[in-house]
Amino acid sequence: MSRWLTVVGIGEDGLDGLAPKVRRLVDAAEVLVGGDRHLSKAPASKALRIDWTDGFDSAFAEIAKHNGRRVVVLASGDPLNYGVGGHLIRRFGADQVNVIPTPGAFSLAAARMGWSLPDIDCFTVHGRPLAGANLHIQPDARLLILGEDGGTPRKLAALLTARGFGASRITVLAHLGGADENRVDGVARDWTHARSADLSTIAVECLAGPGAKVYSRAPGLPEDAFEHDGQITKREVRAATLARLMPLAGQVLWDVGAGSGAVAIEWLRAAPGTAAVALERDPARAARIERNAANLGVPQLKIVTGEAPAALTDLSPGPDAVFVGGGVAAPEILETCWRALKPGGRLVANAVTLEAEARLVAFQAEVGGELARVSVSRAQPVGRRSALQPLMAVTQLAATKDRGDRS
Repeated sequence: MSRWLTVVGIGEDGLDGLAPKVRRLVDAAEVLVGGDRHLSKAPASKALRIDWTDGFDSAFAEIAKHNGRRVVVLASGDPLNYGVGGHLIRRFGADQVNVIPTPGAFSLAAARMGWSLPDIDCFTVHGRPLAGANLHIQPDARLLILGEDGGTPRKLAALLTARGFGASRITVLAHLGGADENRVDGVARDWTHARSADLSTIAVECLAGPGAKVYSRAPGLPEDAFEHDGQITKREVRAATLARLMPLAGQVLWDVGAGSGAVAIEWLRAAPGTAAVALERDPARAARIERNAANLGVPQLKIVTGEAPAALTDLSPGPDAVFVGGGVAAPEILETCWRALKPGGRLVANAVTLEAEARLVAFQAEVGGELARVSVSRAQPVGRRSALQPLMAVTQLAATKDRGDRS
């Protein structure tokens, strides 16, 4: 089947930077699609023009009317790297869309900085919370960031400084590959530069100061990494819990009775493309979860305030994994979570009371899985000496739903 829809990536130099064969595709287009900035780079022609003024959905509906004609979409750089290419493929199918990339902002910025792309974290804060950068701020990390607007460098500098990374070097690269290309360099704690171009790429060399807040992505962050009121899964138990939940790229977790949100937050930090829903009945705790998610770089965490199991019936999408950390002994919570779980999904539930433990034993008899006792002792001062004092033991059920179970 021929592909009637072509997506052409262009740079700051517009159509002049295209190979002759690609330029001929643009010149022969019967329908030309793009934003005002991209369409302005194409000379006048008889092609019908469609822009994004009314949003993607409206434009896609108009594009669909021209199936079978020569439709060309102009996009920035690599259209499949935070670009419109992915949206078009999801709407029309990969067998209908031909994508022709050109060097994008990340490639051009890495070339200017002399950095190897596989060694860099590349991400965008365009249309996304700047707090997502917290996930990537690590000692000696190199970051390439697509900014939201001209104020992003100043906000990013303030964020780095607040995290104890004020010595980090920031470079703002604008109009890469064009006649107006420019570069501004500085240090985060001393950033005083004027507003940059709205379309810019920000390069950061993260340098940690003496008081820097440094967090690994490995499960088991210390309790003081989270704001909490005592309702938090202790780090040793949390690490064991995440190991059983098995965060996998693109999968969804339900954290039921989320407390501080620690398990859901560490799930999101552990694997790319994951999603999570934190269900918490207490509004004050739900607000803390939101702050914790932002501070630890996963502001995309979905927070639902409600009571289980009733609130579980409206949650979507369905989970690949479920953690029940609170309310295990309440009627129907485990059963509701198990029914919602996708085939092959994992359920992990922790209990500290005898009533909750009895509930796990009974549920394990129904669905299978493994029961374990997690006991942790921590050294505490006893007079002039110290001794290991046990925390409350946790009984943990870990069960995997059979891949043939569609119930």
